[in-house]
Amino acid sequence: MRPNLPTPIVKILTFQARRFAWRPHAKSLPEAGDAPRAGDSPPDQAVDDAVVAFVHAEPKDTAPEAAERALRHAVKHVQWLANKRALERVVLHSFTHLASETADAAFAERFLADLGAKLAKKGFAVSATPFGYTCAWDLSVFGESLAKVWKEI
Repeated sequence: MRPNLPTPIVKILTFQARRFAWRPHAKSLPEAGDAPRAGDSPPDQAVDDAVVAFVHAEPKDTAPEAAERALRHAVKHVQWLANKRALERVVLHSFTHLASETADAAFAERFLADLGAKLAKKGFAVSATPFGYTCAWDLSVFGESLAKVWKEI
Protein backbone atom coordinates (compact mmCIF):
# COMPACT_ATOMS: atom_id res chain seq x y z
CA MET A 1 0.00 0.00 0.00
CA ARG A 2 1.32 3.44 -0.94
CA PRO A 3 1.67 6.06 1.76
CA ASN A 4 -0.85 8.88 1.72
CA LEU A 5 0.79 11.64 -0.28
CA PRO A 6 -0.56 15.15 -0.68
CA THR A 7 -2.51 15.47 -3.91
CA PRO A 8 -0.28 17.31 -6.38
CA ILE A 9 -1.80 20.51 -7.61
CA VAL A 10 0.50 21.59 -10.42
CA LYS A 11 -1.75 23.28 -12.93
CA ILE A 12 -0.87 23.49 -16.59
CA LEU A 13 -2.66 25.49 -19.24
CA THR A 14 -1.37 24.23 -22.57
CA PHE A 15 -1.82 25.46 -26.11
CA GLN A 16 -1.02 24.01 -29.50
CA ALA A 17 0.34 27.25 -30.88
CA ARG A 18 0.94 28.37 -34.43
CA ARG A 19 3.21 31.02 -32.96
CA PHE A 20 4.18 32.26 -29.52
CA ALA A 21 6.30 35.39 -29.15
CA TRP A 22 7.40 37.04 -25.92
CA ARG A 23 9.38 39.98 -24.61
CA PRO A 24 10.39 40.55 -20.97
CA HIS A 25 8.39 43.47 -19.63
CA ALA A 26 9.14 43.90 -15.91
CA LYS A 27 10.97 42.05 -13.18
CA SER A 28 8.45 40.47 -10.80
CA LEU A 29 10.96 38.78 -8.45
CA PRO A 30 13.82 40.83 -6.98
CA GLU A 31 16.13 37.79 -7.09
CA ALA A 32 15.51 37.18 -10.81
CA GLY A 33 18.54 37.50 -13.04
CA ASP A 34 18.87 40.18 -15.64
CA ALA A 35 16.64 39.91 -18.69
CA PRO A 36 18.36 39.85 -22.07
CA ARG A 37 19.47 43.33 -23.11
CA ALA A 38 19.13 44.79 -26.57
CA GLY A 39 22.02 43.46 -28.61
CA ASP A 40 22.32 40.23 -26.57
CA SER A 41 19.39 38.61 -28.33
CA PRO A 42 16.58 39.53 -30.68
CA PRO A 43 14.11 41.96 -29.11
CA ASP A 44 11.39 39.29 -29.21
CA GLN A 45 11.76 35.58 -28.79
CA ALA A 46 9.36 33.59 -30.93
CA VAL A 47 8.61 29.96 -31.63
CA ASP A 48 6.36 28.55 -34.35
CA ASP A 49 4.40 25.30 -34.15
CA ALA A 50 4.87 24.47 -30.48
CA VAL A 51 3.15 23.39 -27.32
CA VAL A 52 3.09 26.39 -25.01
CA ALA A 53 2.71 25.41 -21.35
CA PHE A 54 1.73 27.93 -18.69
CA VAL A 55 2.77 26.20 -15.46
CA HIS A 56 1.66 26.94 -11.89
CA ALA A 57 2.98 25.03 -8.86
CA GLU A 58 1.37 25.10 -5.43
CA PRO A 59 2.85 24.50 -1.95
CA LYS A 60 1.58 20.89 -1.86
CA ASP A 61 3.84 20.12 -4.83
CA THR A 62 7.08 20.76 -2.96
CA ALA A 63 7.16 17.41 -1.13
CA PRO A 64 9.80 15.36 -3.02
CA GLU A 65 7.51 12.45 -3.93
CA ALA A 66 4.68 14.79 -4.96
CA ALA A 67 7.09 16.87 -7.05
CA GLU A 68 8.49 13.82 -8.83
CA ARG A 69 4.97 12.56 -9.57
CA ALA A 70 3.85 15.98 -10.85
CA LEU A 71 6.96 16.24 -13.03
CA ARG A 72 6.40 12.78 -14.52
CA HIS A 73 2.74 13.57 -15.30
CA ALA A 74 3.55 17.01 -16.71
CA VAL A 75 6.04 15.46 -19.15
CA LYS A 76 3.45 12.89 -20.23
CA HIS A 77 0.79 15.57 -20.70
CA VAL A 78 2.99 17.86 -22.82
CA GLN A 79 4.25 14.91 -24.87
CA TRP A 80 0.69 13.66 -25.42
CA LEU A 81 -0.50 17.09 -26.60
CA ALA A 82 2.54 17.57 -28.85
CA ASN A 83 2.00 14.17 -30.47
CA LYS A 84 -1.57 15.09 -31.44
CA ARG A 85 -0.15 17.57 -33.98
CA ALA A 86 3.42 16.23 -34.38
CA LEU A 87 4.86 19.31 -32.67
CA GLU A 88 8.56 19.18 -31.82
CA ARG A 89 8.93 22.43 -29.86
CA VAL A 90 7.81 23.39 -26.37
CA VAL A 91 7.80 26.76 -24.60
CA LEU A 92 7.54 26.82 -20.79
CA HIS A 93 6.13 29.88 -19.04
CA SER A 94 5.80 30.32 -15.29
CA PHE A 95 2.24 31.49 -14.78
CA THR A 96 1.25 31.99 -11.15
CA HIS A 97 -2.30 33.03 -11.99
CA LEU A 98 -3.99 29.63 -12.19
CA ALA A 99 -4.70 29.37 -8.44
CA SER A 100 -4.59 31.46 -5.29
CA GLU A 101 -1.70 29.60 -3.60
CA THR A 102 1.74 29.41 -5.13
CA ALA A 103 4.83 27.39 -4.33
CA ASP A 104 7.94 29.38 -3.45
CA ALA A 105 9.82 30.82 -6.40
CA ALA A 106 12.91 28.61 -5.97
CA PHE A 107 10.79 25.45 -6.22
CA ALA A 108 8.83 26.75 -9.23
CA GLU A 109 12.00 27.71 -11.07
CA ARG A 110 13.59 24.31 -10.36
CA PHE A 111 10.38 22.50 -11.41
CA LEU A 112 10.35 24.34 -14.75
CA ALA A 113 14.04 23.63 -15.31
CA ASP A 114 13.54 19.94 -14.53
CA LEU A 115 10.48 19.80 -16.80
CA GLY A 116 12.45 21.41 -19.62
CA ALA A 117 15.37 19.00 -19.17
CA LYS A 118 13.08 15.94 -19.22
CA LEU A 119 11.27 17.19 -22.32
CA ALA A 120 14.61 17.85 -24.05
CA LYS A 121 15.64 14.26 -23.29
CA LYS A 122 12.45 13.18 -25.08
CA GLY A 123 13.66 15.05 -28.18
CA PHE A 124 11.79 18.34 -27.87
CA ALA A 125 13.39 21.70 -28.59
CA VAL A 126 12.58 23.52 -25.34
CA SER A 127 12.45 27.28 -24.80
CA ALA A 128 11.37 29.20 -21.72
CA THR A 129 10.32 32.72 -20.96
CA PRO A 130 12.60 34.43 -18.41
CA PHE A 131 11.72 33.30 -14.91
CA GLY A 132 10.83 36.10 -12.50
CA TYR A 133 9.64 38.48 -15.22
CA THR A 134 6.26 39.44 -16.53
CA CYS A 135 6.25 39.27 -20.29
CA ALA A 136 4.36 40.81 -23.13
CA TRP A 137 3.37 38.04 -25.49
CA ASP A 138 1.51 37.22 -28.65
CA LEU A 139 -0.15 33.83 -28.88
CA SER A 140 -1.73 32.34 -32.00
CA VAL A 141 -3.50 29.06 -31.25
CA PHE A 142 -4.90 26.43 -33.59
CA GLY A 143 -8.72 26.32 -33.60
CA GLU A 144 -9.55 22.80 -32.47
CA SER A 145 -10.80 22.28 -28.93
CA LEU A 146 -7.74 20.13 -28.20
CA ALA A 147 -5.50 23.12 -28.98
CA LYS A 148 -6.38 24.55 -25.55
CA VAL A 149 -6.10 22.16 -22.60
CA TRP A 150 -6.09 22.91 -18.86
CA LYS A 151 -5.01 20.16 -16.50
CA GLU A 152 -4.38 19.62 -12.80
CA ILE A 153 -1.54 17.20 -12.31
